[in-house]
Amino acid sequence: MSAARVALITGAGRRLGAAISAGLHDAGYHVVLHCRQSVADAEALAETLNAKRMNSARVIQGDLRDVAALPQLVATAFSFWGTLDVLVNNASAFYPTPFETATDAMWEDLLGTNLKAPFFLARAAARYLTSTGGTIVNLCDIHAEHTLEGYSIYSISKAGLVALTKSLAKELAPSVRVNGVAPGAILWPESASNPDEETQILARVPLARIGSPGDIANAVVFLVDRAPYVTGQILAVDGGRSLFN
Repeated sequence: MSAARVALITGAGRRLGAAISAGLHDAGYHVVLHCRQSVADAEALAETLNAKRMNSARVIQGDLRDVAALPQLVATAFSFWGTLDVLVNNASAFYPTPFETATDAMWEDLLGTNLKAPFFLARAAARYLTSTGGTIVNLCDIHAEHTLEGYSIYSISKAGLVALTKSLAKELAPSVRVNGVAPGAILWPESASNPDEETQILARVPLARIGSPGDIANAVVFLVDRAPYVTGQILAVDGGRSLFN
């Protein structure tokens, strides 16, 4: 068995998940990189991290909406090094759901990925995290409080994730700390960009710039490693944007 600390990060192959994984790895953690479709990206990241520190990154694939498979996914993550210290619920679905045309399938997909999966992953991981005095960090969103027009189901799912974070902070105390990070404008969506909309968003950011994935990674590492007396909190990393409605 390894004496290393181990973190499981969902949606770890790309974008914020990859940055969080690299940040935790830089902080000394072995990382289990979960992915659903981005297998090649996750494997490339693992190869890069393993080149820095041998046998310090592994890849695990699975659909988080398959709740029945989640206990085995967590057990597999634990089996790599015989411990589990951190769960980062980063995987997320994001797309518009206009009220008049939103479908049941959209509801099930967004709530399933953004809220149901973190709940059941946390439950599957709880016994491992309890034994190590571990930590859960959920990737929330500033739109949990300031809802995003045209994205009602997404906003609802992230509001639920905030409530889940606070609930689990009570349920799993004192052994496991549970916190959230709420990103603001960090990465523009990969769909076609709208320069006018981006300009309007940045006009409402007091720091007057878009954030970086590293800003989110640093916040996660802080909550995991530098905040032993913090639980049940949502840290907005948004350049001050949440100061405005």
